[in-house]
Amino acid sequence: MDTELILMQLFSGVALGAILVITALGLSIIFGMLGVVNFAHGALFMVGAYAGLWVASLTGSFWWGLLVAPIMIGVFGMAIEYVLIRPLYGRSIDDPLLLTFGLSYVLVEGVRIVFGSDGIPFPTPSSLTGVVDLGVGFFPIYRIFVVGVVFLVVVLLWLGLEKTKFGLIVRAGARDPAMMKVLGVDISKVWLLVFGLGVGLASLGGVLSGPMRSVNPEMGALVLAEAFVVTVIGGLGSLVGSIIAGLLVGVVISMTALFAPEMATIVMFALMAIVLMIRPQGLFGKLA
Repeated sequence: MDTELILMQLFSGVALGAILVITALGLSIIFGMLGVVNFAHGALFMVGAYAGLWVASLTGSFWWGLLVAPIMIGVFGMAIEYVLIRPLYGRSIDDPLLLTFGLSYVLVEGVRIVFGSDGIPFPTPSSLTGVVDLGVGFFPIYRIFVVGVVFLVVVLLWLGLEKTKFGLIVRAGARDPAMMKVLGVDISKVWLLVFGLGVGLASLGGVLSGPMRSVNPEMGALVLAEAFVVTVIGGLGSLVGSIIAGLLVGVVISMTALFAPEMATIVMFALMAIVLMIRPQGLFGKLA
C-alpha cells in the first residue's frame, strides 16, 4: 500500500482525534467538576454546528461563526445549568443524567423544526481550501487548521487551569467543594462557568467539524458515543487522558477505515474494552 496514502489516513485520524479531544474535554470538565454525566453534550455539539453555520450565513464570514457560536452556545449552557441542572445537585447521579438525556431529544427535535431534517453543507472558507505539501504528502489545509486550533485551545485551557486563580479554584472545587464553601468561595458561580465552558468546547467542536461533514440533526449522536469512549479510555475527569485518548481513538478509527472499513464503527468500543480490562479506571483515571 502506498506510504503517502497511509500518512494521509493517519493525519485524517489526527484531525478526527482533534475534534474528539475538544468535545471530550468539555465532557470531562463538566463531569470532573460537577459530577454531572451530560448526555446532552452531543446535541449541544450539533447545536453549535448549526449556530456557527447560522452566524456565518448572516455575516458572510466563517470566522465570525467560529468565534461567536461557541460563546453563544456556552451562555446557553450556563442557562441550562442554572435553570435545569442546579436544582438536582445533591440528588442521585441518575437525575441529571436522565434530564440531560431528555434535553438532548428536545434539542434535536427543535433543530429539526427550525432547520429541517436534511443535512446542510457548511462551506469551507476559501482561505482554507485546497491542500499543502508537507514533504511527505499533500494534506488538506482545513484539517491542518483544525489540529492547530485544537492545539491552541488545549494550551490555553491548560494555562487557565494551572496558572490562574480561577483554575486553582476549579481544581480545588473538584476535589472538595464543601471546603471551598467554608473558605467563602461561591462554588455555584464556579459550577455555572465550568458548565458553560464545557458546553462552549462542545459547540466549538461542532463548528470545526461542520466543513468536514454536512451539518444535520443527528450529527451529535455518534460524536456523543465517541466522546464518552474517549472519556472512559482516558479516565473520567482526566484532561490529559481526554487529550491522549481522543487522538488515539481518532487514529485507530481512521486506520481501521483504511484496512477494514466494516470494522471502523466498532473498533473504538473494542479498544475501550481492552483498556478497561487492563486499567478499569482508564489510562489516567484514579480508582475511587
